[in-house]
Amino acid sequence: MDLGLKGKRALVCAASKGLGRGCAEALAAAGADLVINARGAEALLAAAEDIRQRYGVTVTPVAADIVSEDGRATVLEAAGPVDILVTNAGGPPPGLWSDWERADFIAALDANMLTPIALMKALLPGMIDRGWGRVVNITSQSVKAPIPVLGLSNSARAGLTGYVAGTARQVAPFGVTINNLLPGIHATDRADALDRDVAEADGISLEEARARRAATIPARRYGTPAEFGAACAFLCSTQAGFIVGQNILLDGGATNSVL
Repeated sequence: MDLGLKGKRALVCAASKGLGRGCAEALAAAGADLVINARGAEALLAAAEDIRQRYGVTVTPVAADIVSEDGRATVLEAAGPVDILVTNAGGPPPGLWSDWERADFIAALDANMLTPIALMKALLPGMIDRGWGRVVNITSQSVKAPIPVLGLSNSARAGLTGYVAGTARQVAPFGVTINNLLPGIHATDRADALDRDVAEADGISLEEARARRAATIPARRYGTPAEFGAACAFLCSTQAGFIVGQNILLDGGATNSVL
């Protein structure tokens, strides 16, 4: 399927690895030119060169902390006008409700709610003026079913979801869509970190922790960044213009709900 993205320009955050990398590769495969961002310059430059060589698109890497005001300004200046925005940032650490103080919540809100909102505020006006745009926010399955040990993430991502619900319907008349992708467990560094925590807490091996988690997923496996990226690319496509303000689960059936 031709997604209609040839010649479009996309900004993908946290794109040097994991789900962000999967989204960047899928957009590049569809013909979109990329601006990719991550904090680590070495991994980012390597990713940019690999994507450039494999897909023949223009890839501009910008190493910066997208959560900081200075970092965002650097990325936005390098990106210029973009047609597609994919927001993404690492989730806050797990813990118990009694562990978290105000500073912990502020940090979570900055990374997983306020940064995506700032990027949308900066880039939506240009999309509206051009009459076409796509925004995909990578959030979490916890938006549908909160995960007790991820209370910081539950809180921040729920806030972003509420913001998108209203904003998406305000920009839709101008040909701009905003949707959220809600990953469950995928084979990424984040999953490895969570599994290591479980292995350490329960005194089992990392392999046992992974197998235990996979057994709770109806698909009986972790998702892949490539699968996730393909869903992102479709939401950014011309064919997805009637999908507005939705929260789409990619969790292998792990979230047991009707709606």
